[in-house]
Amino acid sequence: MTRRLMLLRHAKSAWPDLPDHERPLAKRGRRDAPAAGSWLREADLRPDRVLCSTARRTRETWQLMVPELGAHPPQASYEDQVYEAHCETLLELARQTEPAAASLLIIGHNPGVQDLTLMLAATPDADTDAGLLQRATAKFPTAAAAVLAFAGSWSRLGPGRAQLITFVTPGDLRRPDQVP
Repeated sequence: MTRRLMLLRHAKSAWPDLPDHERPLAKRGRRDAPAAGSWLREADLRPDRVLCSTARRTRETWQLMVPELGAHPPQASYEDQVYEAHCETLLELARQTEPAAASLLIIGHNPGVQDLTLMLAATPDADTDAGLLQRATAKFPTAAAAVLAFAGSWSRLGPGRAQLITFVTPGDLRRPDQVP
């Protein structure tokens, strides 16, 4: 079975005088989060399971994505461990995914989501794959998503065992008439 791990950095947050965990989405984040949900639906990448950080900006990102995913999106599991997690913690959480799930979406923070993408991605064989990996290495902006595919069980997921098949940023999804 081919499995898909989708790693999404939360949408752009505002910087009010609040603790980091309680920062809400900014106007741009409230625009980009639904676009990410639409993209997942249009790319036929609807997740079977969702792990989401407990931070307000990640929860708001998911809540704005849900209406765009189509019928019956999965319930998110809000996990304290995803908040400010290192890539090793995110990998361990992914490895605990139930075998029946073919796809997992983790909504988290940088540098964890970027580091996990780079850790899992096998050395690319094609120019296209190399370009995706270079983009994910250079910058992993807010509301960017990496999609990795791998064969086998979740418990065997590890460094270099997945193929980066897609990397998309909000800029890739914006219409030409939209201002950044």
